[in-house]
Amino acid sequence: MGRLMERISRDVTHWTGSSWAFAFAALIIVVFLIQRAQNKDAMAIQLKLNEIVAAIEGASNRLIDVEALSENELKTLSKHYRQLVQMAKQDIDLTRSHSVEEATARHFRKAKRDV
Repeated sequence: MGRLMERISRDVTHWTGSSWAFAFAALIIVVFLIQRAQNKDAMAIQLKLNEIVAAIEGASNRLIDVEALSENELKTLSKHYRQLVQMAKQDIDLTRSHSVEEATARHFRKAKRDV
């Protein structure tokens, strides 16, 4: 058992002192630095989008800080927007945009007129 541990220790020491180990360690550091920069950029974009949503009158405030929602909450919100897409496809004027609530109310008003 002692010889096995000594051999493993020697091999690990030899490998960690190699050029390959140094290159691997440098690569890991570079990857973490790139990831950190991407995280910072993503957060800045999220903040800018939050500001836009907060500033637009009539925009749904539920989208502010949407990235903090749980996976189930995101699925529910996605379902609402898929419904909005389906309602928008029924509109003649494709340049109009509505919140989910506006589109639902408008859809029901239009459906009542058609009856």
